[in-house]
Amino acid sequence: MVQGSLKKIGGGQKKQPRKAKQMKKGARTIAPKKAALVTQKRLEKKLSAKINNNIEREMSVKANAVGKLTVMKKLATEATAEAAANKKKGKK
Repeated sequence: MVQGSLKKIGGGQKKQPRKAKQMKKGARTIAPKKAALVTQKRLEKKLSAKINNNIEREMSVKANAVGKLTVMKKLATEATAEAAANKKKGKK
């Protein structure tokens, strides 16, 4: 027969729940280990970077042809009004 009560094990601090980590954006790939595949992957990365830069440059040229690129329309209208005022002053 057991005599006496059971001992309580340390009633220390409670564990805080961990926050679930969110997955990072982007493709999940395993880096190549063979030398030939490494060089091929490096070349592919450089080419895709050049292609992306070229596309961005073309898009910015097309957008600039239409008008000024500004995020805030209010600033764009103010800038055009100032430019028009400067042109009128220059003609006088």
